[in-house]
Amino acid sequence: MKNSVIFQNIPCTLVTGFLGAGKTTVINQLLAAKPDNERWALLINEFGRIGIDGALLASSQDSTLEQKNIAIREVSGGCICCTSQLPLQIAISRLLSDHHPQRLLIEPTGLAHPRELILQLSAPHWQTALKMSAVITVLSAEQWQQTKYRHHDGFQAHIRDADVLIINRYAQLSSNEKQSLVEWIAKLNSQVKIVWAVSEQVVPDIAGSSNTPLAHNYLATLNEQLHKPSAIISNQRKVNIAHNQKPTLGSLSQPSTLGVSSSSNGIGDEDETQANTDTELPYRYHEEQQDFQLAGWRLPTHYVLDADELQNWLLALPNWQRIKGVVHTSDGWLQLNFNPGSITTKTIDAQTDSRLEVILQLGNTVDTNIEKIETASHTKSSSDSVDWEAFDRELMAMVIQSL
Repeated sequence: MKNSVIFQNIPCTLVTGFLGAGKTTVINQLLAAKPDNERWALLINEFGRIGIDGALLASSQDSTLEQKNIAIREVSGGCICCTSQLPLQIAISRLLSDHHPQRLLIEPTGLAHPRELILQLSAPHWQTALKMSAVITVLSAEQWQQTKYRHHDGFQAHIRDADVLIINRYAQLSSNEKQSLVEWIAKLNSQVKIVWAVSEQVVPDIAGSSNTPLAHNYLATLNEQLHKPSAIISNQRKVNIAHNQKPTLGSLSQPSTLGVSSSSNGIGDEDETQANTDTELPYRYHEEQQDFQLAGWRLPTHYVLDADELQNWLLALPNWQRIKGVVHTSDGWLQLNFNPGSITTKTIDAQTDSRLEVILQLGNTVDTNIEKIETASHTKSSSDSVDWEAFDRELMAMVIQSL
């Protein structure tokens, strides 16, 4: 048996933000500033079941990430914030014990309420194991401009529980709109530190370097937050001590599991990873999570899709909120990362299979209040409004016969 290892005061940073806010960009910027002699770890929580980010990161694990001493672990198939504490404990414990990092970054799903994760990380066990740095929250000004985001609790929740707010995609805002945004933030969280992000075009990614003074100053400010304690989590820990009890989340409703493939706990351990790998292809799941429809496809590597037809089809999906994928296309292997404010495609190395995941918004709201999730027996399924079989046929019609 392996000897147990006790970890103490591992610096840890939460990077939160609503779905499509730009969290991954900020994390890449943080990783770009990592000292070469330090080992860092990143825990990513995806709501979908396929694990697209994990597939991409695994493919580059033997190059940039390994050279830079960065370990990645992905927890897919559910939110680590809205179930019991066990999935979070297992995911963090394994990441720490396997890689012994000197710093941990956690990116929860954009559909989560950060308050639930803060409650978990304020528990007595984590008070000694993790040294919580400032909670960094990413806010897309493009999203804020839309009433459906600005006025619902799920979007506001991220601002309420932030130590530092990184505002991006604000170039289109007038001076008056910027002032209105600052005032809106102050009403929700008067103590938060606001940082205006530099354009992604002048800020390096994980493998790049900064050559402009503006980018250098922004990255320096961002990196400073890793070394500042979190007032949000510190205050919550004081509350826990005052009440002399651990925060419990077991009474929260469990996320629905209406998909073809069920995941028992969202832990993302080796058994689940192996089961995911062994799934017969082609494979598709779909399910309803809160007020969103999620769907994903895994296709054999020899399925080659017409690149133009695929992009046009994806952009025509009803009320899509997020599209991610690694797909073998007529233009080669492409990484797709679409949200309403940004559409990005990038050529990548060949993968073991094609993976595609979409999130569609239901109705006219974006309410992601975890406590409002109804059980499957009382939830009116909206699958009638989305003909997934028709979508399957349309996607398969784009497959080009490979040689």
